[in-house]
Amino acid sequence: QVQLVESGGGLVQAGGSLRLSCAASARTFTNYAMSWFRQAPGKEREFVAGISQSGDDTPYADSVKGRFTISRDNAKKTLYLHMNSLKPEDTAVYYCAARLLLLTTRALRYGNWGQGTRVTVSS
Repeated sequence: QVQLVESGGGLVQAGGSLRLSCAASARTFTNYAMSWFRQAPGKEREFVAGISQSGDDTPYADSVKGRFTISRDNAKKTLYLHMNSLKPEDTAVYYCAARLLLLTTRALRYGNWGQGTRVTVSS
């Protein structure tokens, strides 16, 4: 298993930027596909962005394409989500998730989750 700890959330005005980080404790971080999910109050958890082991596959939810960028630093065993042009509808708790080998956008396929970091975008 892998332990995940998110950080970087906070309050930001619409149009602003924020970078989320997810620090992973794993022997072989490169064996894991990584994703960001988010959950707003009263809403189901939804996929935001994912990145494959090699980093060459980076799917995004339509709602964040062109605004968010996912990346990973395997040497630092850290996952990032750079969020630009933030909108009030981006307000949610953001979760980091990891699974061995294969990248997927389905939350139920992930067994490793961080505690979440809250992002609030004011209008």
